[in-house]
Amino acid sequence: GEARAGRPREEGPRRLSAAAMAGFVRELERRGGPALRLEQRAAGGVGCVVWDAALVLAKFLETGACPLARRDVLELGAGTGAVGIMAATLGANVTVTDLEELQELLMVNIENNRHLVTGSVRAKVLKWGEDVTEFQPPPDYILMADCIYYEESLEPLLKTLKDLTGPDTCVLCCYEQRTMGKNPEIERKYFELLQMDFELEKIPLDKHDEEYRSEDIHIVNIHRKQT
Repeated sequence: GEARAGRPREEGPRRLSAAAMAGFVRELERRGGPALRLEQRAAGGVGCVVWDAALVLAKFLETGACPLARRDVLELGAGTGAVGIMAATLGANVTVTDLEELQELLMVNIENNRHLVTGSVRAKVLKWGEDVTEFQPPPDYILMADCIYYEESLEPLLKTLKDLTGPDTCVLCCYEQRTMGKNPEIERKYFELLQMDFELEKIPLDKHDEEYRSEDIHIVNIHRKQT
């Protein structure tokens, strides 16, 4: 049950030294052509490596289960941009969003992979819980990989999801189930709060990419409850 992410599952995320990370490029192979090349950063905390959940979600998009061509896609907490850029290579018009301090990394990765993009892709600042007027009308898809860590970000994230989703928006949330510390509790709380406004449906493991999958990485398909 290893998600082909170059590390045994038990280890947890590798903490590479700043020097080792400075120009650390992660290649993400694609079914339809050359690999994506994703720069990662040591500075700036968690947003700057390609997490396993991002790989699993990006490769799930390639299975074609969700038609992306000419669809509007928004990625929340994009980090390196891996998932959103993959969607753009599949013909989607993508906006990858994250905090101000990750914009430079997102721009670099967009530039490095622009020749593979068949839709469009741009980066914008979006801070959860704040005004989302500039991201209206609601996108066809919202993509999230590993966005549930911090208890204090749950409420702002849920507010943003509610503000951004229309009746037809499909939210794909991919996360690695973590058993350490407060993780299970935060996860439980997130899904509990989410279910007040959204319907959740787990995508079975056999629908994930045959190589990039893992027992403890889940993809959930989320829709607004019909009022």
